[in-house]
Amino acid sequence: MFNTINIASTGLSAQRLKMDVISNNIANAATTRTTEGDGPYKRRRVVLQPINLRAKWNSPVYPFGIRPGEGKGVRVVKVERDDTTPVRLVYDPGHPDAIKIGPKKGYVEYPNINPVTEMVDMISASRSYEANAQMINGFKSMFRAAMQIGR
Repeated sequence: MFNTINIASTGLSAQRLKMDVISNNIANAATTRTTEGDGPYKRRRVVLQPINLRAKWNSPVYPFGIRPGEGKGVRVVKVERDDTTPVRLVYDPGHPDAIKIGPKKGYVEYPNINPVTEMVDMISASRSYEANAQMINGFKSMFRAAMQIGR
């Protein structure tokens, strides 16, 4: 009976983490040097996966192996670095992190973060969070109404 709340709560947790990661990306949009010493900050992204899917196959009727009634919510698989998107190069020879030698001499490597993309992702995560919260509130209202009928 409380599967609805459990499923929605997994969505709430996942979207909250996603918003935290996006906030961290925005905060580090100008970080040219990390504590690890591996160059500029790299964008992070959250990878989600459905929980408890028994099917391991794809079909046109049930894409991604999802059969009706089998979903139990989502879980965070990992928070990964985006190493596929190239860093932004800005010519600033006076910057302390400017490249000293080679063809990119005088350029500074800035993070691969696009603020517009991050804001779109933040809005999407926020709307998903709100939808899950509304699902819980709707279930609570239905449950209260059912309890009133049972009296």
